[in-house]
Amino acid sequence: MPQNFKKMSNIELAAYVCQNLFDIGIKTTLSGGFCVEIYSFGEYTSMDIDLIDQSIYKHKEIKKKMTELGFTEEGKHFTHPDTPYTIEFPASPLAIGQELVKDISEIETVYGVLRLITPTDSVKDRLAAYYFWDDDRSFAQALLVAINNNVDIDNIRKWSEQEDEMEKFKIFFEAFKKKKRLKEGVL
Repeated sequence: MPQNFKKMSNIELAAYVCQNLFDIGIKTTLSGGFCVEIYSFGEYTSMDIDLIDQSIYKHKEIKKKMTELGFTEEGKHFTHPDTPYTIEFPASPLAIGQELVKDISEIETVYGVLRLITPTDSVKDRLAAYYFWDDDRSFAQALLVAINNNVDIDNIRKWSEQEDEMEKFKIFFEAFKKKKRLKEGVL
């Protein structure tokens, strides 16, 4: 039964696609900027839904299912005329830097379950872009997720050390502490 994507929230849309793929044996997990939007409670906005394809060699099946759902493949994205969001399926592994992602969060909706990386891994995902490509926007996104969620700073510190990025982690950690104090009203 075709869905009215115009009436779906972005989370519902992502859950609908994630669930439809899961139902045919294709496991995907949300990552990237859209996780930042969710974990920043809308302070950041993304129009791109990145569902990491954890099923190896299933792009033909993904394309077939997305076509059945009414999407059109345009380059590496899928689009639909009833939604401004694009959907992309980056390939496995589900990893941040050299670390495989182990913990997955879920959001249940009336359209299905959306699997997504945790807030802690979302911070690491954004920090990876900052660490490896000096992306200041990703640094700001990492801060948004970190101050709006209960994240495991020790886990982020250990991961940063494994990635040999302790100098940039220290910059992040100082900014995090300052923003956290401001948010809590402590100067």
